[in-house]
Amino acid sequence: MSTMNTLSSLGTPKTHRTPVLEIDGLGVRLPQGRAARPILDGVTLRVAAGETVGLVGESGSGKSVACRSVLGLLPTGARTTGEVRVGGRDVLTMDRAELTRLRARRVAMIYQDPRASVNPLRRVGDFLTEGLRASGTPAAKALARAEELLDAVGIRDPKGALRRHPHQFSGGMLQRVVIAAALAGEPELLVADEPTTALDVTTQAEIIAILTRLQAERGTGLLFVTHDLELASAICDRVYVMYAGRIVETAGTDALFDRPRHPYTAGLLACTPRIEAGASAPRPVPGRPVSLAEAPPGCAFAARCVHAQPRCEEETPVLAGHGGGLAACHRADEGIAL
Repeated sequence: MSTMNTLSSLGTPKTHRTPVLEIDGLGVRLPQGRAARPILDGVTLRVAAGETVGLVGESGSGKSVACRSVLGLLPTGARTTGEVRVGGRDVLTMDRAELTRLRARRVAMIYQDPRASVNPLRRVGDFLTEGLRASGTPAAKALARAEELLDAVGIRDPKGALRRHPHQFSGGMLQRVVIAAALAGEPELLVADEPTTALDVTTQAEIIAILTRLQAERGTGLLFVTHDLELASAICDRVYVMYAGRIVETAGTDALFDRPRHPYTAGLLACTPRIEAGASAPRPVPGRPVSLAEAPPGCAFAARCVHAQPRCEEETPVLAGHGGGLAACHRADEGIAL
């Protein structure tokens, strides 16, 4: 069975829920001379209705490019291969009008920095109603809907909040406003690109609680992009681990965290701080991530891997079945990642 077929069968949850996002063999490469390797290389993943799927990895691994591709937002001049299907339609073949409808109704994105998502000169009410009015909703109904959404995300005095400007909100409150805007079109898929990174721990917990509650109520698929494995373990049904533009491991959350098959996954887990009594100190992953200017042969993680063998530096491992998941490691069945 091919890697893509294997991942397709694994990526469909046991409940056989309808997939809202299907990425098959996605490759993204910059024009010649701007990068030595693809930004994304054969990425395949699935998100079903009502499912929370994590995409984790260090900065520069390709997570943000992968999730932006779902909205057709790719680097200028990038060449793509593979498919990104939302509701069965390939986003990569959509024209501008189709992409506009996709972003207005089917897919919404929550970015890392809420202040970069809003116009500081416009009132929050204008920001929330813009998309609704563009899709034909009368002004009075759009305003009522915006007030309802602000109430749903825990904004006190939602009617008053509609008249305020972004600078009058804290970071946590403004992120709630951005979440409300993302939910305005009742999307089938919500893409959250590290939405809690800039927030304090208490506010992070509040934002995650809001996202998971609203997702459960509406049956929305959630692709949650993060570098925080502890957070991914708490909210995700399944997790994909990305390194140097490739998926190197994927499994159900419990299986992935109980027995990682790839040394990179194990390294990420080892460098996560823990507060339990007797817990060992965090151990950083040695070395540095591969840059876009580098295209090492074999496994991209080999230079940082304490378990690497000569074969690892020569032959690129294929993402294949190991236990209940998939891993791209020549030694995945040896248990060395533990």
